[in-house]
Amino acid sequence: MTPGPEHAPQRLVIVGTGGHAREVHELIEDINEAAHVPAWDVLGWLDSNAATHGTRVHDLPVLGDIDWLASQEDTWVTVAIGATHVRRRVTQRLQAQGQRLFATLIHPTAVIGRRVEIGEGTVICANVTTTTDYKIGRHVLINIMATVAHDDVLHDYVTIAPAAVISGNVTIGEGTDLGTNATVNQGVEIGAWSIVGSGAVVIKSLPDNCTAVGAPAKPIKERPAGWHL
Repeated sequence: MTPGPEHAPQRLVIVGTGGHAREVHELIEDINEAAHVPAWDVLGWLDSNAATHGTRVHDLPVLGDIDWLASQEDTWVTVAIGATHVRRRVTQRLQAQGQRLFATLIHPTAVIGRRVEIGEGTVICANVTTTTDYKIGRHVLINIMATVAHDDVLHDYVTIAPAAVISGNVTIGEGTDLGTNATVNQGVEIGAWSIVGSGAVVIKSLPDNCTAVGAPAKPIKERPAGWHL
């Protein structure tokens, strides 16, 4: 969720300090600038690399690793990790520790339909365009300038890279990574934990746990079930 304009800013930490995490920080700053009352008070970063602890990124402190949250109350978190399987692992570890406040972040320039479902922890970046009657799961990442059309279903932990185009009535399974400038044709289903390469054109459904490239996209690699665990 995002706090409403009548609320004071909510405490928030960002998990990660890499390029995607810094992009998410910029997104949060844009949200705050567009709001009558800033939605988020960003306290700093959490990172598993102990060498970063005590340093500063974007002039905010690296507070520690995710165990830092154990002593905090009413602190929201965004898991700003681009690698889909790592984002899932970190999120599940946080949930096991009792973390329940995961921020849903939507850039002010994103076009969001009125009759839609968007799960907690999802990040929708600048200039994303969506239409209507779609469902987006939890902890999904939709990067800049991507398109999501009517009646699409994006399951939990899906990652959509910049400028990808998803036509209507498409289903993308949990944890699948759709590459930059990829196109998915109407009515296609893509299985869970698959990887679709940059520039691919998906005109036929794809199975779970595959890597697919080309135009038209064809599987070139299969992974064992559970490879992401």
